[in-house]
Amino acid sequence: MTTKQQLLQICNTHVENRIKDYKNEIELLKESLENNDKPNNEDDDSGNGKLMNDLEKNIGYLNEARKTQEYLKLVKTNLLSPNVALGSLVRTDSLQFFIAISLGKIELDGDTFYVISLQSPIGQLLKQKTVGDRFEFNGTKYTLTEVD
Repeated sequence: MTTKQQLLQICNTHVENRIKDYKNEIELLKESLENNDKPNNEDDDSGNGKLMNDLEKNIGYLNEARKTQEYLKLVKTNLLSPNVALGSLVRTDSLQFFIAISLGKIELDGDTFYVISLQSPIGQLLKQKTVGDRFEFNGTKYTLTEVD
């Protein structure tokens, strides 16, 4: 398995775990709401309101995670482009980036990679760059040494 395939697999696993966690939380909230629906406590409705709010938030998070999962299907690990694009593995003189989703720092086989999206600030700076191009982020200058 290539480094890009491994990094994409890490991204997919992360999103699948988020989806599973949101589904579990939604089920717990639904159970709590059902258990709180007993009419013996007419004066305390604030608990249900908070549970409903939490349920709506988690449904929103679940929908976002599903969108991210669909977006990851667009990442092609066999992409061969001289320009930085979705699915690129970018090496600079000091850091390595995998262009997919905003996941952050990943350790893989003793190497550090920053998994970022094209929409992130660094992703915007890297977009369409090629080997030899330079960019500056937070006062640090980088030179692209490889785009795979």
